[in-house]
Amino acid sequence: MEGTESRSDASSSVVADWSLVFWTLCSVILPVLITLWCSFQRSRRQVLIRDIFRKSKHDWHYTDLFGQPSYCCVCAQHILQGAFCNCCGLRVSEGCLKKADQLFLCKEIMMRSNGGAHSSMPHHWIRGNVPLCSCCMICKQQCGTQPKLCDYRCVWCQYTVHDECMMDCLKTEECTFGEFRDLIIPPYYLSTINQIRKDKRINYEKVVPYCRKHWMPVIILANTRSGNNMGETLLGEFKILLNPVQVFDLSKIAPAKALQLCTLLPCNSVRVLVCGGDGTVGWVLDAIDEMKIKGQERYIPQVAILPLGTGNDLSNTLGWGAGYAGEVPVEQILRNVMEADGIKLDRWKVQVTNKGYYNLRKPKVFTMNNYFSIGPDALMALNFHAHREKTPSLFSSRIINKAVYFFYGTKDCLVQECKDLNKKVELELDGERIELPSLEGIIVLNIGYWGGGCRLWEGMGDEPYPLARHDDGLLEVVGVHGSFHCAQIQVKLANPVRLGQAHTVRAM
Repeated sequence: MEGTESRSDASSSVVADWSLVFWTLCSVILPVLITLWCSFQRSRRQVLIRDIFRKSKHDWHYTDLFGQPSYCCVCAQHILQGAFCNCCGLRVSEGCLKKADQLFLCKEIMMRSNGGAHSSMPHHWIRGNVPLCSCCMICKQQCGTQPKLCDYRCVWCQYTVHDECMMDCLKTEECTFGEFRDLIIPPYYLSTINQIRKDKRINYEKVVPYCRKHWMPVIILANTRSGNNMGETLLGEFKILLNPVQVFDLSKIAPAKALQLCTLLPCNSVRVLVCGGDGTVGWVLDAIDEMKIKGQERYIPQVAILPLGTGNDLSNTLGWGAGYAGEVPVEQILRNVMEADGIKLDRWKVQVTNKGYYNLRKPKVFTMNNYFSIGPDALMALNFHAHREKTPSLFSSRIINKAVYFFYGTKDCLVQECKDLNKKVELELDGERIELPSLEGIIVLNIGYWGGGCRLWEGMGDEPYPLARHDDGLLEVVGVHGSFHCAQIQVKLANPVRLGQAHTVRAM
């Protein structure tokens, strides 16, 4: 009996051990299998969504969480995540995406030709998800207050109408393009221009929308890599308010190509809004110079700036602010562009030649808008640029960018790579040689601001020097003793070494 009991105990312990092993394997393998299945389904779903996005005429973007209460334009259900169109504002759930693509038309950048010229177009109404605090154009009461898919919005003039106020006459009524009619390029204008080009005529002056005298179409050029990476959001907001053909992403199309749209518009009427840093503005100004070389002086646009970069010294000098972080609505930005007055900006040629009597290389010629320098700040800018080109994903905000500048500035304080610059460089201002004191850097200024908002020429403001101007035909030349001296100047604890003002500067 004892032998039988021992054998039964041993067999039960073996069963218990195998049972433990089995359930342990299940607890490990089952979550892995579920994770793999979910990732497979997610990747399959993403492929299907990307395929719909690629074939669609809508500018669809997917989001995991809408920023405001949203309802699917197809099934009218409340949705937290889904797709939205950057041009017309449609919002749909993932399951209704394909159906919405078939049911709803997006903004047309150019009207379909029906055999004749057009000078007007009806409203393009989209139901639901109207902007907060919008008012009905009929009864003047607030729209979008009910927790459901309700009310209408015109994708061109941005007018909103209650469901009960919508009448048949409104569906065929002529659209006025709303507040920003002077900035929008109407689809019927582009279709008329297209017909004129087919007829081999080039007189676009007679094709002015609405017979308005003050039509000033705006072109948006946004750099999605600048500063705090707000360009992607701004592109969508501008496409909602304007014709999508007016909005360009500079990471996908070069400014020189985008500015060719100016040649289809009336002469001296276009304004360009550059959304980016000072480097982006310089890129666009160089493209405008190319237009002059091509003989397109009549189509040269005026340039406005929305500062998205790190320093934004040029924007600050021209009165467009030291930086934009979304605190001003896009509508107010467009109003500022409409109301802005034109001013002039000096631009200079910088020629770099190699020393030597037998140098056969052509000199390199650059255009300067802000300033150029020899010394520690130039070294910091070079290191920053090289680091950003190598790992652009790290530079996602102004704070990180300035921290990188601070790192390289601190490094230079310890290493002092530019020490005794005055012994290596000779300086001439308007042909007159300048005796240099002990310096580590020389900075030549065209604008008033430098280094992210510092008035370098004026320094602490305790000495009576004339203000630096951007339109006086003069360059301001200053020296610095090193990176630590630059930091002291920025916090107004020191003055720069003022070397003089000149029309021409030569450093040898």
